[in-house]
Amino acid sequence: MAIPEQPHEFSIQRIYVKDQSFEAPNTPDIFQKPWNPDLKIQLQVRHIKMKDDAYEVTLQLTATVHSEETVAFLAEVHQAGIFTMRNFPDADINRLVGQICPNILYPYARVVVSEMVTHASFPSLYLAPVNFESLYEQQLQQQAAEQPTTVDE
Repeated sequence: MAIPEQPHEFSIQRIYVKDQSFEAPNTPDIFQKPWNPDLKIQLQVRHIKMKDDAYEVTLQLTATVHSEETVAFLAEVHQAGIFTMRNFPDADINRLVGQICPNILYPYARVVVSEMVTHASFPSLYLAPVNFESLYEQQLQQQAAEQPTTVDE
């Protein structure tokens, strides 16, 4: 007799800010110069397995803005969440922590960065949506390309 397949369970236990920082190293001089912002965004996703099929996933978002070749500010947030992922194969777990969880965390991180920038008296910063599915697929392709191929002789 076949054992019935256990249903997949994905749930959010908690979403929180794990770390945040803001630096404006060239104030107040930067406020006296023309504002020509050049935004650079860096994203990194990490996860750790906890107990009871729980995973902490952390999205690190770093926004660096230069104006007239001078650093205006650097804003960074580590937006994290604890997610339950039960009865999924490993490949699906990897996709969940690399694609689905960052999609959930990113809007929260955008708000934190935006508020830090506004509170520091800089013009509002709009961070565009990110396609984490595409980024995840690129990462898989890059990992496959980096793996050495073996040749049987």
